[in-house]
Amino acid sequence: MIVHSSEIPYFGEHTQMTMMCDKCGWRHTDFIPAEGKKPGAWEMNVDSIEKMNVRIVRSSSCTVIIEELGLEVEPGGSSTGYISNIEGVLNRFEDAVSLIYRQSLTDSTERENQEKCSQLLSEINLVKNGELPVKLQLLDPMGHSQILDALAISRELSTNELDTLRVGPTVPVFDADDLI
Repeated sequence: MIVHSSEIPYFGEHTQMTMMCDKCGWRHTDFIPAEGKKPGAWEMNVDSIEKMNVRIVRSSSCTVIIEELGLEVEPGGSSTGYISNIEGVLNRFEDAVSLIYRQSLTDSTERENQEKCSQLLSEINLVKNGELPVKLQLLDPMGHSQILDALAISRELSTNELDTLRVGPTVPVFDADDLI
């Protein structure tokens, strides 16, 4: 386990925790704020190339949504937190769509998926170039995620959102005696 505490501007003191197993390759990273947080949502209109540099802190419990493109990533069992910028978030979506596109090339019956992926990759590129405005949303039931920009809007999550959002991975607890 590696634990590192530091100060992120506008986010405050946080602890980055990374746990890993040398034997099986399992790895989990998350960002935990020093002070308690309430479940919350952040959103920002991404309408220019300058916004690609806006900082994002995404915890392992955060759902990321870009409705205009039909993109959503929920936290899963191996979800990890990260600090990036809006361009980095778009790159992560682009990598996932590119993987699906490459897999569809091996099957001639996947022509429709190839076209959808190609169109989506073009749209992500337009967003990166500031030519297609979208709204980036972070929904975090643990309250650890944030968009670090004065133009970002924060709000509390609704009861319905709290009931339906996934929380992400649970960190396993090991007994040290069992590992020896």
